Amino acid sequence: MTRGPLHMIGNAHIDAVWLWQWQEGYQEVRATFRSALDRMDEYPDYVFTADSVAYFSWIAEHDPGLFDRIRKRVAEGRFEIVGGWWVEPDCNLPGGEAFVRHALYSQRWLAEHLGVIATVGCNVDPFGHNATLPQLLSKSRLDSYAFLRPQAHERELPGQKFWWESMDGSRVLAYRIPHEYCSPGGEISGHVTKALQQLPVTTEPLMVFYGVGNHGGGPTIENIESIKQLAERDLFPTMFPSTMRRFFDEARRFDDIPVHGTELQPHAIGCYAAHSEVKRQNRLAEQLLLAAEKWTTVAGVLSGTPDATTELGHAWKQVLFNQFHDIAAGTAIEPAYDDARDQLGEAKSIAARLANRSIQSIARQIDVPAEPMMVPVAVFNPHPWPVTATVELELGYPAPLRGAILVSEGLAGRSLPMQEIRSAATANGRRRVAFVAELPALGYQLYTMRPGDSSYHVGTPVRDDFVLDNGVVRAEIDPKTGWLKSLAVDDGANLVPGRKKQVPHAQVIDDDTDTWSHGVRSLWKTTGAFEVTRVRRLADGPVRQIVRVESAYERSTLIEEYVLDAGADAVEVRVTIDWREQLKTLKLCFPFAIDAAEATHEIPYGHLVREPNREEVPSHAWVDVSGPGGGVALLNDGKYSFAVDGSVDGRPVLAMTCVRSPVYAWHDPRQLDDDGVYEYLDQGIQKFRYRLQPHAGDWRAAGVVRQAAVLNQPVTPLIECFHRGPLPEQQSFVNVDGPGADQVVLSVLKKDEDDNGAVVLRAYETTGHEAEVTINLPFLNRTVQTTFRPGEIKTLVLGPTADTPATEVDLLEWDPTKPPPGVIR
Repeated sequence: MTRGPLHMIGNAHIDAVWLWQWQEGYQEVRATFRSALDRMDEYPDYVFTADSVAYFSWIAEHDPGLFDRIRKRVAEGRFEIVGGWWVEPDCNLPGGEAFVRHALYSQRWLAEHLGVIATVGCNVDPFGHNATLPQLLSKSRLDSYAFLRPQAHERELPGQKFWWESMDGSRVLAYRIPHEYCSPGGEISGHVTKALQQLPVTTEPLMVFYGVGNHGGGPTIENIESIKQLAERDLFPTMFPSTMRRFFDEARRFDDIPVHGTELQPHAIGCYAAHSEVKRQNRLAEQLLLAAEKWTTVAGVLSGTPDATTELGHAWKQVLFNQFHDIAAGTAIEPAYDDARDQLGEAKSIAARLANRSIQSIARQIDVPAEPMMVPVAVFNPHPWPVTATVELELGYPAPLRGAILVSEGLAGRSLPMQEIRSAATANGRRRVAFVAELPALGYQLYTMRPGDSSYHVGTPVRDDFVLDNGVVRAEIDPKTGWLKSLAVDDGANLVPGRKKQVPHAQVIDDDTDTWSHGVRSLWKTTGAFEVTRVRRLADGPVRQIVRVESAYERSTLIEEYVLDAGADAVEVRVTIDWREQLKTLKLCFPFAIDAAEATHEIPYGHLVREPNREEVPSHAWVDVSGPGGGVALLNDGKYSFAVDGSVDGRPVLAMTCVRSPVYAWHDPRQLDDDGVYEYLDQGIQKFRYRLQPHAGDWRAAGVVRQAAVLNQPVTPLIECFHRGPLPEQQSFVNVDGPGADQVVLSVLKKDEDDNGAVVLRAYETTGHEAEVTINLPFLNRTVQTTFRPGEIKTLVLGPTADTPATEVDLLEWDPTKPPPGVIR
């Protein structure tokens, strides 16, 4: 049977950062693009394909002559731009909104500077692809998608090409490229032969990538001449230089293309945990930017603060660049993470500065009458639903230290308990207090603090047991194991009773896999466990109870402080790990007494049920394990690697992989020398938080998505002063109601990218069911009614005047029924 035709895609996959730092990648982009343009001058039929818009922005900023040559070849159709994202990011670890920003900033940049946008998605090097991507791609005007991993030996798929579909019904035509995305620099008969061995025998069009890659280079003269020679041989199908756009246009003309409706996993499962710090800083930066956008938008209307769209866009691009697959995945060299620390730090600093400016500009307008010996505290909630949260506040002279928090008159002037907790300062003159705040949706509440009230508590322990009980949740810590002896909702069933087989809580795993963990799917070869060295109660009070567990394993120590606050429906655990092990992994394991358990994992802008088969999987801010009678959700503020074992006594053990310590950038088949000197990942101290939220119903009814959002995007307290102002003591700027309000999370409130004075809203349906909602924006005097399909991400633009109707747009903030602005063809 005759095969083909074979579309040969000349490319130069460039790792901006991997075994080198970004400065070297920056230069290699220029050298590679110059080489590609030179080949076009020599071979009239040669076509080059490239992705990663950051690379084009680099050329434009430092070599305008080269960029002009690129622009001309793009206009001719011989320099094909695909991908439509800032870089080839890790396709599991970025948050849902980060994937939106990859397309938003990139496609608009292409339209402005090159007069085109990408229509083909391309991520050939990342280590797996989350299940929401078809929707994120299609709503960014990308109708097709090329990938390499997982390869055929890692995941069976319905075909080499298939319709890839997400929960909301969005589709893209996906194609798994065969063999490799790059080739040797010489003749490529061996490369093409290996690719053909992985391709189906069909007369339908096929696609093979070629060109020197990873450190760039692109197709060589020998590559191009080799294609001409191979095309003349009877042993090979018809082949010719082509574009990905041409291939997908031809491929979609055929009938009976199969459908695939879930994620594309697994590959390199160690990447979900490698380099804890870059992963946590990525999470923090994403969340700080989302909060900053909300507050700058509100403050722009209320206070006239300067527009921050450009600054926020720059900060987002720093985050997006560091989501490049070899950075976020933890597989780059050690010096690359100094760069990542600084760039993510810049993004966080911009977000923090803009959020502070905005919040303070709002707070100064709150009417706060002068009163002797009173300290006003304004607490700001960034979420468009009411939040009850424990506020921690550092106080210094002359603030009253023996006072009470008095809720403003808007909440009937109720006196609330205030409890002293451990201060960040050891020096005299500073105190830290905690109180429970009830906050309106995306808004603020003013509290007043006055001295001398009996509701102030020092919080000194008055009991010597290890029970935490606030009337909503009850938990007891076992001093022998450091794990819970019981966990229940109020007087409900214990979700962690004893087992026939003891499951250690802090398990040390023998992990001699490389940085990627190539060749394995599970990291669970337990070699030991942390042993408890001390358990003590640190605090008792009306606001907070704390039990501290200290453990050790060889040279490493682990501290977990179990915190239960008044009214809270989850136990928070504050973790400090001092990790000194090498070629080992630390898992915190959570055995639950739940029958017929189902494990549900958060993925970018969505969720996915996965089999509890001990395999390592990528998850975001929450994982839930539930059965017919209820379950437990594990929330976190910076971890991405989880596994669920459903085989222990027939009940689940949920594991969170917290630390991995392979050698930096160590790739099979390279073997480590016994006497070699190496640098190991995750050495030293790291801190993070997780919460255990037991619930009687399923995770949807328990509000797990929102609870995880509050953990990751906390409320902001601000000590104020006396001043007159037009704003009341309580105000909500945005809220969502209607029959589907509990299903929808409004994640983005921002200014429009075109500087038209419009406001952009983005929200997504979280439960997998249709939802009808009303979005109220009192600060704009606007109301929007809309309906979400199951799992749908929706973007709405509100024009600059109240009489302008809200319009639904794509993720690029363009009317989806019209051609992209600025695109010439």
